[in-house]
Amino acid sequence: MVMPSQTPTLPDLGSEKILPQTAPSRVVAAPTVSTAELTSTPKRRSFSAKYKLRILDETDRAADTGMVTSILRREGLYSSALTDWRRARKAGTLGALQPRHRGPLKAPANPLQAELAKANREVATLRRRLDQAEAIIIIQKKVAALLDEMEQTHERSGKS
Repeated sequence: MVMPSQTPTLPDLGSEKILPQTAPSRVVAAPTVSTAELTSTPKRRSFSAKYKLRILDETDRAADTGMVTSILRREGLYSSALTDWRRARKAGTLGALQPRHRGPLKAPANPLQAELAKANREVATLRRRLDQAEAIIIIQKKVAALLDEMEQTHERSGKS
């Protein structure tokens, strides 16, 4: 980052005043490591159950001494997270201490869904076979009708 220098404006051409020389502008180096708040793609923090239980044990021991806030500051946590973790521990839901995926929950898989898909495939196959059989029957009827007609015309022409 370049700090602006205090350079005076250029004098008018008609003015003969000579301005004093000023020091060149200073260049201040930017921090070499960016902080977590300045990352281009922020990520949601997730904590393991082991970490949560360790923090809960540490804050329980420090509750009498009043050092809970210093632990929260050191770890970068909010008291509401601590409250949620305590409720989950009290309820005995260790799974609740695991990080959860955000968004809508997936629908549970229906055990009959695979059977239904298989039955639908079989029905589609049988319908195709039925359509083919019906087409063959129609063609056979037409061929039989043509053969009868040819036989009748042959008999008529042979008799005359």
